[in-house]
Amino acid sequence: MPPSTPRGTRVSHIGIAVKALSETIPFFRDVLQLREVELDDADGATIVGLSAGEPLVELLEADDPGSPIAKFVAKRGAGIHHICFSVDDLDATLERCRRAGIELIDERPRVGAEGKRIAFLHPRSTGGVLVELSDH
Repeated sequence: MPPSTPRGTRVSHIGIAVKALSETIPFFRDVLQLREVELDDADGATIVGLSAGEPLVELLEADDPGSPIAKFVAKRGAGIHHICFSVDDLDATLERCRRAGIELIDERPRVGAEGKRIAFLHPRSTGGVLVELSDH
């Protein structure tokens, strides 16, 4: 297999916390005509992926009242929860974050909804935005 060519950092997906998928999906699927993409559920949330060109829109509905999505919706209401950037080298990017003093939520990558390695950065270090990083 030939070595992969670096693609650079790009938007992978935008995570949107919702109160009820059944109330939200029709807008994205039927009105905007975004195609559903099968994703695994993760972190106490049911996740529906919708293709918006290359990036995905991930609709996240809490399954567990103690999950991060449930806490977010209870505190802030439905809305954009996080933005995910795909990077060429997740481990090297996390190391750059550490050196820059960025607070990591995940010290080490873990497996996310698309089966990719992911890690979250704390919003205190990223201008108030929850940032997820993933491998391409």
